[in-house]
Amino acid sequence: MNAGADITIARVYDADTVEAGRARLLVDRLWPRGIRKADLAHDDWIREVAPSNQLRKWFGHLPERWDEFANRYRAELDQNPDAVKRCLDWCDRGPVTLLYAAKDPDRNQAVVLCDYLRKRLGEKDA
Repeated sequence: MNAGADITIARVYDADTVEAGRARLLVDRLWPRGIRKADLAHDDWIREVAPSNQLRKWFGHLPERWDEFANRYRAELDQNPDAVKRCLDWCDRGPVTLLYAAKDPDRNQAVVLCDYLRKRLGEKDA
């Protein structure tokens, strides 16, 4: 896959609207509330790639902590090559949608992870 990797994000509660043919990867550490495992259209649950419980709780989805959260999460991803590789392997196979449960579509771990994976895929092709 090239630097223009086809990676998108979607709220898990909208997973049924993700276009067919895209791998759907749940990237939350905790299973989303109100959804039975049998009811979620997903191809893989990569909980190990999610932010640590400590970082997740510290962030608390407070907008003023977003930039620092993103920096700390990228550092965690750098220290978690196996989980990142699992995501990259899916990206190498075709289009991917990262699923997340957070309410804020602009400030959640999937936003950071999407950017991180695109950069990693770009490095592979360089």
